[in-house]
Amino acid sequence: MTQARVLDKAIIDTRPLHGGDLSEVALATLADGRRVVIKRGPLVDVEGRMLTALAEAGAPVPQVLEVAKVQLCLSYLEESTPTPTLWRQMGRALADLHRARGESYGWDEDYAFGAVRIDNARSDDWPAFWAERRLLSGVESLPGDVAQRIEALARRLPDLLPKRPDPALLHGDLWSGNLLFTADAAFLIDPACYVGDAEVDLAMLSLFGAPPAAFHDGYGPVPPGAEARRPIYQLWPALVHLRLFGAGYRGMVSRLLDAAGA
Repeated sequence: MTQARVLDKAIIDTRPLHGGDLSEVALATLADGRRVVIKRGPLVDVEGRMLTALAEAGAPVPQVLEVAKVQLCLSYLEESTPTPTLWRQMGRALADLHRARGESYGWDEDYAFGAVRIDNARSDDWPAFWAERRLLSGVESLPGDVAQRIEALARRLPDLLPKRPDPALLHGDLWSGNLLFTADAAFLIDPACYVGDAEVDLAMLSLFGAPPAAFHDGYGPVPPGAEARRPIYQLWPALVHLRLFGAGYRGMVSRLLDAAGA
């Protein structure tokens, strides 16, 4: 970190924190003894506004202490090993978040994961949003056979996804690395918010491993047909990983296309 001051206090020590694949993240100790998290990157101001929106919806997130164009300062949360009680708490917190409603699908600002742009232009048609803003976004950069299968699946989405599911406030990048547990609480971190089908968050959370039963106990039941829709929703983060990190994720994309019947 090159910034010498934050919160009008001198930074006397920093150390890197995990989660810095797409931005620089560090734990900073200030001259007054406080410890804070500092994130630097081109869109951290957008992340700050997303965290504020989540907090206003009652979601447990780090406190935004200071935000500028390329630097975000957050409260520091000391991680601990999650217990079943905390997993249940996380499930309840996510269910509460998904009860926060928007008027249309999308978000007022676009976002990005590194070089992968996230188009959040608003829509009242959920299958069209998922096709145009997610699956087909950047399709020209995919291997030809994968692109053809994605395009074929996108054409079928009106028959596979609900036209207007409840417009839930989503975390938007909900994998296990973006869940943080302290000794007595569960938090959501590193959002990529937009309004959409709540099943999107649940699908991503099971893409790289499944949360324990206590989480599902806390979250509650999901709508009929969610299991069939899951691979369609998991394709978006899988495609992002393919574009960002290369051919090692091609097998995951192919398996999800198979599962989606594409």
